[in-house]
Amino acid sequence: MSTGQIIVVLSTAPIDRSLSNTLGNIATNLGLALKPHDQHGSVMVGSTYAQRWHVSRELAPTERDTFRRLAATLSLDLAFMAPTFKPEAMRVLAMDMDSTLINIECIDEIADFAGKKADVAAITEATMRGEITDFSESLRRRVALLQGVSESVLESVYRERLRPNPGAIELLTAANKRGLHTLLVSGGFTFFTEKMQHDLGFTQTQANTLEIHDGKLTGRVLGDIVDASGKALHVKEACKRLGCKKTAAITIGDGANDLLMMEGSGLSVAYRAKPIVKEKADAAFDRVGLDATLALIT
Repeated sequence: MSTGQIIVVLSTAPIDRSLSNTLGNIATNLGLALKPHDQHGSVMVGSTYAQRWHVSRELAPTERDTFRRLAATLSLDLAFMAPTFKPEAMRVLAMDMDSTLINIECIDEIADFAGKKADVAAITEATMRGEITDFSESLRRRVALLQGVSESVLESVYRERLRPNPGAIELLTAANKRGLHTLLVSGGFTFFTEKMQHDLGFTQTQANTLEIHDGKLTGRVLGDIVDASGKALHVKEACKRLGCKKTAAITIGDGANDLLMMEGSGLSVAYRAKPIVKEKADAAFDRVGLDATLALIT
């Protein structure tokens, strides 16, 4: 059985050959043996250039951080994967929505129309960083600030401000073509996830429902809130229905409330994420698009 760990270097531009020397010096300083994982050098998958290296043992968190800090200075992203990872075994692609699949936090933009964006965004940021640990309470506090906002604002946010993040369309197209069960699981709102399902072809979506009365938001959420544990449960249940374990799932998120969903998955990706998420994820994308995921499972 293969041992050690695979470092996948990811870039939006061709990867310079001098990278091998730089990585080799870092590895030597850490007491690691480094060699190319294959003889093909850089390969291009979609819009992403990828290069794989094998190190002699699994890296400690501090060592991964050392490599990632180096990569940042070279405008590169990294993934750390087990040699035993089997791309063909992946059955589920589960993604967060706000600031992961799409470019905005929908609740912040709704609040902007009500002149309350700063108040709502402050709670959102504290929650994403993990400073507010009760997501359900955080969401209720933010939604309460939206009381009286016209439901037409939701359509305005969708039409005027919401855009898929780079590589999102390409990733979903390829995942659906491969027959993956694509799951959009969000602490946001069904108004937006349902539109994303229609536009991008998600197999399944799970999110929260805003209560609306007489054309205005009441400031309440209907039913159980999809929080961190809810996200993890939906991923687990999707895998169970397909007859596979969570190790057959790819999970992508950006905030602290995505960590439970990502834990134990076959491949976890932190997309332009908070530090606590990048620290724990297998891959951290700060420069490449979401479709770089395809370079990891090809």
